[in-house]
Order: sequence, then structure tokens, then C-alpha cells
Amino acid sequence: MRIVRLISRIITGIVFIFSGIVKAIDPLGSAYKFHDYFQAFHIGFLSSISLVLSIILCTTEFIVGFSVLTGIRQKSGIIVVMLLMLIFTPVTLVLALTNPVSDCGCFGDAIHLTNWQTFGKNIVLIILALILLLTQKQIRQLFNTFMEWLIISSVIVLFIIFSFSNLIFLPIVDFLPYKQGVKIAGKMVVPPGVAVDEYSTVLIYEKGGIRKKFTIENYPANDTTWKFIEQKSVITKKGYKPPIHDFSITSMDGTDITQKVLSDKGYSVLMLSKKLDEADKKRLSEGFKLGEYCTNNGIEFYILTASGTNELKSIKNGLGFYSVDETTLKTMIRANPGYILLNNGTIEHKWSWANVPAKEWFAKLPK
Repeated sequence: MRIVRLISRIITGIVFIFSGIVKAIDPLGSAYKFHDYFQAFHIGFLSSISLVLSIILCTTEFIVGFSVLTGIRQKSGIIVVMLLMLIFTPVTLVLALTNPVSDCGCFGDAIHLTNWQTFGKNIVLIILALILLLTQKQIRQLFNTFMEWLIISSVIVLFIIFSFSNLIFLPIVDFLPYKQGVKIAGKMVVPPGVAVDEYSTVLIYEKGGIRKKFTIENYPANDTTWKFIEQKSVITKKGYKPPIHDFSITSMDGTDITQKVLSDKGYSVLMLSKKLDEADKKRLSEGFKLGEYCTNNGIEFYILTASGTNELKSIKNGLGFYSVDETTLKTMIRANPGYILLNNGTIEHKWSWANVPAKEWFAKLPK
């Protein structure tokens, strides 16, 4: 029984530590997943606390895994693990049956599991947790109570600092397709003879309080009574999905400039803001100043956003604003605003608003 308990302890500890770490590397990604679940279950009013829940969840998972694996406050860790599994196991069963969100997000974007795979994982974990709970008498306290709580508290503080560091300065490990070194066009390629997903671009406009969907072919380009709301990429037929499959940049007049951006010779800078009104005004202002500097120094500068036309028209700074699907922007960078430096269509650098270089740095780039 000791061997069974040891194996249960090692597996449970490692799984929870790994789950907590990958979520902490990308806390904003986990917050987006919470948002998706809230929308799916029609409790969108909770979306405002998605990021807080993301930090709490990844910290809890890591700490209980640390506790179970190291033996420090192990009884407390086992109890919390059991409580978590009693909550998550029935929830994941419901998700598997209804499939409101295709990927559970339990391992962030590091490992993707279907809802049924997640439910199966949780069945194994709840069995292991039950074994640990029933064999608690074998636990021996490693240090005195004060020292153990001091260690746990210190680990919690360090882990939260780690989470916020990834939140502010971008994830230390990029699990998403738009990582440094990627040639975007290359990740959009489909092998010969393979059926592909088919998408259509949907443009949503509003008039008289009524929203209507249009295609690129029939949107009201010259009718100023319609107000542009957002652009979405909608799948019409499933097939092979390349790593980057929904990258599309559209000018405010509806022109697709995707290939132009990807074929720009030399360096170009993308400033990304999923919604301009959700970004800090000072950070946006600094980004616009960078845009002016780059433009004056011969560096192409594109501002990519999912904000509506009316909002963009109110910003008169001479810079180029372009429409991109909001989900694509979230995938490209975990910051608002964030920046991507392209060199001949290849991602050379990525920065958040917090660590983007001073504008003079860009002037030193090779021409």
C-alpha cells in the first residue's frame, strides 16, 4: 500500500504543479477561458472577475500540488485536492455531454484536451486523491507547523509574483502559434491535397439599433447610415487546420491587406489592441507616438484592432488603423496594447506595453 500511495502522491502532485505552472505562464489565456465558459453558461456578468479567478486557480493548483509532492502541509493539500476534484469532476462531465467549449483549458495552451479526455483525467485523479485521503495516517510532518506554513506562504507569494510577471511582460513561454521566430505565412500553408477549413469574413454593422451581418461582397461601404461594429472570421466547412488559420487584416474601407503586411521587405511594426477603449489611454498615447516615430523613420507601422469604425474615426493622428478579428488579436499577443516586430514577415520580437523599447531603438534597425 505504501508504493500505491507513493505513486498516487507523485502523479497527483506533478499533475497539479504542471497545471498550475502552465496557467501561471499565461494567466490572461486562462482568464479568456473563464470568459468563454461564463458566456457559454449565460453568466457573462462574472466575466469581470475572470482574471482574478485565473490567478486564484493557478495558484491553488500549484500550491496543493507542491504540498502533496513535497509533504509540506500534506494533509491540507490532500483535502483541497479532494475538494477540487469533487467540484471539477461533475462539472467536466457536464462539459463533455454538452460541449459548450471544445477545449477545457485545464493545461492552458500547452496541452489541449477534449472535454471527454478531461473527464477521464479527472476520474483518475479523484481515485488517486481518494487513496491519499484514506491513507493519511502514514503522513509524517516534516517541520513544525509554523515553519511549514511559512514555507507555503512564501511559495504562494513567489508564485503570484511569477504569474503577474507573465501577465505584465508577456508569457515567459509562448505556447501559441505567433511565437518569436515564426514566419507567419509559412504557418498558414496547407499540405497539398488536404481538405482545409473554409472561412468567411463577417462584418457586423448597426443601424437604428439593429445589428446585421454582411460579407466582404455586400457590406454597406458607401452607406454612412450604417455603423461598423466588428469583424469576425466564421468557419463554414471543417477540414485541416494549419497552426495559423484566421490571420486576416482589413483596412477601414474593407480592403484586405494581409499579403501586403506579410510581404513587406525589411522591418515593420504591428501595434495590437483588441479593443482600444479597454486599453489604458496613456499606454495607447505612447504607442501612437512610437507609430509616428517609426513612420517618420521609414518603418511601416500598423495598428491592428477589433474596435469599431466610429471609434477609430475619432482618433485623428494620421496613423493606419486596420481591422482584425478579436480572437486572433488575443492569440497573437497577451497584452493591450502589445507590439510585434516583423522582419520580412517573420516575427522577430514581441513586447507588451510594459517592456516595448524606447522609440530610438527602432531607428537603429537595419534598413
